[in-house]
Amino acid sequence: MSKREKISFVIPCYRSEHTLPHVVREIEEKMKTMEDAYTYDIFLINDCSPDGTAQVIRGLCEEKPYIKGVSFARNFGQHAALMAGLRKSDGEIVVCLDDDGQTPADQVDRLLGKLEEGYDAVYASYAHKKHSGFRNFGSRVNDWMLRIMLGKPRDLFISSYFAVRRFVVEDMIRYENSYPYVIGLVLRATKSIANVEVDHREREEGHSGYTLKKLLNLWFNGFTAFSVKPLRMATTVGVLSAIAGFVYGIYTIIRRLLNPAVVMGFAALMSAIVFFGGMVMIMLGLIGEYIGRIYISMNNSPQYVIREEWNMEENRQKE
Repeated sequence: MSKREKISFVIPCYRSEHTLPHVVREIEEKMKTMEDAYTYDIFLINDCSPDGTAQVIRGLCEEKPYIKGVSFARNFGQHAALMAGLRKSDGEIVVCLDDDGQTPADQVDRLLGKLEEGYDAVYASYAHKKHSGFRNFGSRVNDWMLRIMLGKPRDLFISSYFAVRRFVVEDMIRYENSYPYVIGLVLRATKSIANVEVDHREREEGHSGYTLKKLLNLWFNGFTAFSVKPLRMATTVGVLSAIAGFVYGIYTIIRRLLNPAVVMGFAALMSAIVFFGGMVMIMLGLIGEYIGRIYISMNNSPQYVIREEWNMEENRQKE
């Protein structure tokens, strides 16, 4: 009998005290049907949730040794939680999914089957997403940003439900800077990425934790951590603005020479000053964003701080 591969499930947890047990149970029931091919463990990362999520994780870990728990000292965000789970995991395959039940754990075999075709990473895609209109808009903007800034293929759908091989994980966890962006790390590690369609469910309770502020922070993390294209775009806009200003200046001089009676426009002058002044401030802000992140990274600001762990003895020995 061939050796069974090990799968590590990584689940970032926030406000999921009621939904998390169902997700874990669904994983367990599905893996029972594939026990001839795979072993598994589950890593639950509590991102300092204000409800009883930490207590639920502790209880699950006390009941079942293959469930591992990590609790952060404060809220660091979904991508930091994913990085913590990736570092703790040791499976040949790592599957990341949500804690709210919207990503169907009982369809993980579809992702695994696609991996077996030879791909390094597989993302779930959805024919009908059940997210809110705001969240879907954010996803579209994020997809546009990934294509422009990080070179994501147009036909590749990115979601929070994905499976990656161990060597990809090993490359991802080498990233130790303060602003992790998991999608960028996967795209940096491999281009052998595929999609497989799965169902997308209605949220069982509550609402998405992604506010406009968090989405903006996520986008900034993505394009400032893995791309210099914003700086190149700023340079291009600056050059075009300078050319436009020069051409307009020549036009104004010629117009004055041809018709001395023409009154120079105060409104046009103010518009130009406001426009170019605004562009300069945007460019300076963008450069400052890069410099600020470099400064924070040089100060070794951590991706996350762990307050408590459960069932991690074996993993600490391996580390």
